[in-house]
Amino acid sequence: NVHKIKKNALKLRQIKLKWSDGVNFKKPKSLSNVANTYCPGCTHGIITRLIAEVVDELDIEGDTICVASIGCSVFIYDCYNFDTIQGAHGRAPAVATGVKRCLPENIVFTYQGDGDLAAIGIAEIVHSANRGENITVIFVNNGTFGMTGGQAAPTSLLGQVTQTTPQGKSGNFGHPIDICKMLATLEGPGYIERTSVDSVSNILKTKKSIKKAFECQINKKGFSIIEVISTCPTNWKLTPVDSLRYIREKTMIKYPLKIFCDRTEQ
Repeated sequence: NVHKIKKNALKLRQIKLKWSDGVNFKKPKSLSNVANTYCPGCTHGIITRLIAEVVDELDIEGDTICVASIGCSVFIYDCYNFDTIQGAHGRAPAVATGVKRCLPENIVFTYQGDGDLAAIGIAEIVHSANRGENITVIFVNNGTFGMTGGQAAPTSLLGQVTQTTPQGKSGNFGHPIDICKMLATLEGPGYIERTSVDSVSNILKTKKSIKKAFECQINKKGFSIIEVISTCPTNWKLTPVDSLRYIREKTMIKYPLKIFCDRTEQ
C-alpha cells in the first residue's frame, strides 16, 4: 500500500509538472479585473485570456486595438486594458479595416462569434480576407447564436437541435459552412488555422496559434484568422464536461483542426 501511495504521488507530481509547462498562472497585465459575462462552462473566457497573455508576451498592449462583435463577447471591451471599439453586428472586419488603414502601425484584431462572422458578417470577412487586409480575426465557433437564445448558425452541424431547428438541422436550413476552408481559397490571407480549447494541450496550441497570427500582422504578411472551436453548454443543454466531449466527438469531426494557409514565410 505504501508503494502504491508513493507511485500515485509521483504520478500526480508529473501531471502537475505537465500542466504547468507553458501555462501562465498569473493574471495577464492586459486583462482587467472586471468579471466577464460568459455563462458557466463556456470556453469564451479561456480564449479571452489567451489573447491577453499573447498581447503581454509580445509587449504590444499600448499599440493594440480590439474590435468587438455583437454576440456573447459583446462586453469584451470591459475585459481588456487596451483600446476596444464596438462594431455593428457582423461589421467588425470593416471597422478593423478602417482603423488599420488609419493607424497602420497599431495591432488591430476582431473578436467574433460564428453567428456574427459567418451569418450577417459573411460579406465583410470574405472581402477583408480577399483584399489581404493586415488585420487579425479571432473567430469563436460554437455552432449557435449564443447570445440571442441558441438559434441555428451557418456553422451548426446537420442534425443539431437548436431553437430554430427543434427537429435537428437539415440541409434545407443550409449545410455547415467551413469558413477557414472557404477563405483558404483566396489569395489575400497570410495565415489561417483552426484550433480548439477542449483540452490543456489544445489550449496551449491555441495560444501559440493566436501569437503567430499577431506576428503575421506585425510582420505585415496580410490577413490572418484563427478559428477556435468552442462550447455553448447553456444552449446545447449539456454540462460543461459533456460539451467538451461533444466538440471532440462531433464538431471537430466536421471541422478538423489544421493549418489551412501559411504564407508567413513569403
